[in-house]
Amino acid sequence: MIKINIQPTQDSLVGQSHWWGFPDLPVDVEWPENEEGNLLTFICQVRLEEIAALDPEGLLPHEGMMWFFADMDYFLGDDEAPCHGMGEWEPGTYRVIYAKDTAQLQTHEYYWEDGALAVLEAEGMTFEPSESEEEFGFKLLGMPAMTEGYENENEGLVSLLQLDEEERWTMRFFDCGTINFMIPHEALLKRRFDECSLVLHSS
Repeated sequence: MIKINIQPTQDSLVGQSHWWGFPDLPVDVEWPENEEGNLLTFICQVRLEEIAALDPEGLLPHEGMMWFFADMDYFLGDDEAPCHGMGEWEPGTYRVIYAKDTAQLQTHEYYWEDGALAVLEAEGMTFEPSESEEEFGFKLLGMPAMTEGYENENEGLVSLLQLDEEERWTMRFFDCGTINFMIPHEALLKRRFDECSLVLHSS
């Protein structure tokens, strides 16, 4: 129910909400890896004070930061990366991290051997009210945009984060698909983000 707008920027995004780029993690938290020991793709970090006014029900914490990761390089054009396919992904292929205290953050940088950036360029994020709980696009909270045929699957769950397709990143989820980080409503209220699942829906 909170729409995410993503746009290139020349501003420094260290410690701020941003999409892609490098994660700024608490000093005692490492960049999550998959079962093969490869880094999960860093998707975004959200400084939660920025969305507090858009979340009057207090579903999300209103202080601290959240980070989202997933093993999704295949969907960014890397044909040699694992393809986890439709439906719910296996544990270990994604991760959601929350920290209330963000006083000490460490930027985790990742480059190829030739010094080239090994991630997509960081982009800025802004937030605004969403017009619909089932809206397409990039958003926090609400329900997945693709609900037809998944009603029972989504019962009692909230879409913590939705990713839609985006041509400028060559990000596609098969045929008009979305990725949703889903969490039981009760787990969300208890801040049990370890109970998240990741589901890829596609038409």
